[in-house]
Amino acid sequence: MNTDASWPSLEEAEARVLEIQTKLHQWAKVAPGRRFDDLYNLVHDRAILVVAWSRVRSNRGARSAGVDKVAPRAITSATESLLPMLRDELKARSFMPLPVRERYIPKANGKSRRLGIATARDRTVQAALKLILEPIFEADFYPSSYGFRPNRRAQDAIAEIFNFGTNDYEWVLEADIKACFDEISHSALVDRVRRRVGDKRVLALVKAFLKAGILSEDGVTRVTATGTPQGGILSPLLANIALSVLDDYFAEAWARFSKHPWSRQKHRNKGLATYRLVRYADDFVVMVHGTRQQAESLRDEVAAVLSPMGLRLSEEKTGICHIDEGFEFLGWRIQRQIRRGSESKRLTYTWPSKKALASVKARVREITRQGTNHPLAHILRQLNLVLRGWTNYFRHGVSAATFGYLHQFTWRRVICWLRRKFSRANWKELRRRHLPRWWPTDGEVTLFATEKVAITRYRFRGAAIPLPWEPGSPGVSR
Repeated sequence: MNTDASWPSLEEAEARVLEIQTKLHQWAKVAPGRRFDDLYNLVHDRAILVVAWSRVRSNRGARSAGVDKVAPRAITSATESLLPMLRDELKARSFMPLPVRERYIPKANGKSRRLGIATARDRTVQAALKLILEPIFEADFYPSSYGFRPNRRAQDAIAEIFNFGTNDYEWVLEADIKACFDEISHSALVDRVRRRVGDKRVLALVKAFLKAGILSEDGVTRVTATGTPQGGILSPLLANIALSVLDDYFAEAWARFSKHPWSRQKHRNKGLATYRLVRYADDFVVMVHGTRQQAESLRDEVAAVLSPMGLRLSEEKTGICHIDEGFEFLGWRIQRQIRRGSESKRLTYTWPSKKALASVKARVREITRQGTNHPLAHILRQLNLVLRGWTNYFRHGVSAATFGYLHQFTWRRVICWLRRKFSRANWKELRRRHLPRWWPTDGEVTLFATEKVAITRYRFRGAAIPLPWEPGSPGVSR
C-alpha cells in the first residue's frame, strides 16, 4: 500500500482509476437523475493524475508545446516536479489554466481549422477531469452517438446507416453544424454539465478552461466568449455533452413510435414518418421512413433544438437527398443500387468516396515526391503506414475495386521514384535489386499490397457496444 507521500506506479494507478470509474458509472446508471456533489477530491487524486499524465505523455500531441513553450515529451520525471505541483495547486484551488496557443491547419476543402494547443499542465488537468466526468455522462448518452466515445468507431455509424437504408429509410437529412467547437454557448453547456455535477469546484474548473482565452498566431490574447478549443483533451467530451440535446430529442421521438416494429408500421400507415438520428461528433444524418416533405420539416426542428446551445446548421453542407441518389458520410459513399445480376432488387452499398480516395492518393504523392537521398525502405515504411490505416478503415465496404486501383497507383509512384533515384540503372538491374517479382522491396521491407486486403462485412453492433466499465448492454429493436 502506498503511503500518502508516494506516487503509485502506472499499473497501480490504472487499476485504481478503473475501480473509481466503474463505481461512478454504476452509480450514474442506477440513478439517472443523480447529481455528484463530491468529485473534486478525485481530480487531484494521485492515481488519477498519474494516469492523466500517461495519456498526455503518450499522445501524438506530446511533441507540441503550449504558450509556456514546454512540450510534454520534454518532461522526463513528472512525479518529481509537474504532478506534485499540480496536486498542490488543485488542493489549494489556486490552479488557473493558461491561454491555448492557436494554430491553423489546412482542411481538404481549402479552408483552415483552428486548433488550440494547451500547456502540458493544463492538458494533464483536462485529462484528469475527463477520467472523472466521462463514466458519469456515458451513462446518459444514447447509442445514436458514435464520435469520440469509448469502444465506438465510425464503422458503427456507417453500419447503422446501412441497416436503416436496407429497411426502407429512404430519405436522408445530411447535416453539418457550422463552427461547432467555436460557437457552443458556455452557459448552456455548463447548465447541461450541472445536471449531473453538483460539485461547484469541478464546475468552476470546467468554466476556467472554457474562459482560458486564446493566444493567436499574431501574439494577441483574445477572450473566449463561446466555444471549446478544438484539440483540447476535454473538448470532445464537452462537445458530446452539448450535442446530446439532439440525441435526447430524437430518442424521445423514437420512443413515441414504440419499441415494436408492428407499432411503427401502424404509425406509418397513418401517413406519419418515423426517423432515426445517426451522429458522429458534429456530423450527423437523419434517416427518414416517409416523404421528402417530412424530411424537410425535420431541418427546422433540428435547427430549433440546436439554437439554445448557440449552434446553427451549415447551409452549404445541409440538405435532403434520396438514398438512391447517394450521399457521403465520414469518408464513405452510401447509395442504394440495383443488385448486379438482378433486374429490380435494390441493395444499399457503401464504398470509399472519391474525396477519400483523392486524399490518400495525395498522401502517396507527397511521400513519393521526397528527395532521393533516402533509402527505398524509408519510403516504403511511410507508405505502408498510410496504406494499412486507410484500407483498414474501408475494408468493410464494397472496396475491392478501389483497393485494386490504389494498388496500381502506388506501384507506379514507387517505380517513378526508383527511376529518379537510379537514373542510370536499366530495368534488369532495378528488378534484380529492388523489384523481386516486380514488387518494390528493400531488405525485409516490402510495399503493402492493398489489393490483397480481405473485404469483410462489418458486424452491426447497434446498442450492444460495451463500455469499459460494464460487461455489455442489450441490443435495440429496429
